[in-house]
Amino acid sequence: QVQLVESGGGLVQPGGSLRLSCAASGGITSIYLMSWYRQAPGKQRELVASITRGGTTNYAGPVKGRFTISRDNAKNTMYLQMNSLKPEDTADYYCKVTSGLYDYWGQGTQVTVSS
Repeated sequence: QVQLVESGGGLVQPGGSLRLSCAASGGITSIYLMSWYRQAPGKQRELVASITRGGTTNYAGPVKGRFTISRDNAKNTMYLQMNSLKPEDTADYYCKVTSGLYDYWGQGTQVTVSS
C-alpha cells in the first residue's frame, strides 16, 4: 500500500524559512511527477510547485523566487524549501505523486506564518 509521509511544517515568523519533506513508500515505482499543493482555510486547494522525474520544475506565481522544489529519485522523496515566508503562505500543504495512471496524496502538514 502506497504511503506518503509529509514532515517539516510548523509555526514560523514572517520572513522565515521552512523545509517540507514528502517520502513515498509501499512499493511505488516510476514516479513521474511530484507536486506540492496547499489549501488555506476557506479556499480551494492550489498547486504550489511540481517537479518531473527529469527535474523540470513549475511554480505558482506567488511563490516564484521564494520556494524551491527538489527530489531524490533514489529515495522517492521530495522537498520544498520555503524562504521569505509571508502570512499568506499559511495553509495545509499536501504532497501528491503521480505514478502511471494513479495519483497519491499525503495527509498534509500545517504551515503557519505569523508574528
